[in-house]
Amino acid sequence: MNKAHLTILAVLFAASAVLGAVAVTRTTHLGAASRSAADAAVAAQTKQLSAYAAKLRQQLHAKPPALPAVPKAAAPPRVAAAAPAAPRIVYQQPPPVVVTLHHHGDDGSEGGGGGGND
Repeated sequence: MNKAHLTILAVLFAASAVLGAVAVTRTTHLGAASRSAADAAVAAQTKQLSAYAAKLRQQLHAKPPALPAVPKAAAPPRVAAAAPAAPRIVYQQPPPVVVTLHHHGDDGSEGGGGGGND
């Protein structure tokens, strides 16, 4: 390698090292900012949950109001006459359907009967 190639490679390595360092510092800065934002969100949620828990404790110690009196149920009306009995239903099956197919001289077998194309 000649000196020009070595110089170009050295400059490229140095530039990549500088860009890497900049990326690392930006990443750590973003991480710190997100951590502080997350801490603020957690603090706000903790405050809300504490207020809700205090409200629940207050309601737990409070006596519930008295229930209203239960009204008396009305007696069911009496039936004067018994309902007529349901009609008796008898199922009658239809007569069977018989289908007869006639095959003249064909018993469905192949060969073996003689008299064919031997």
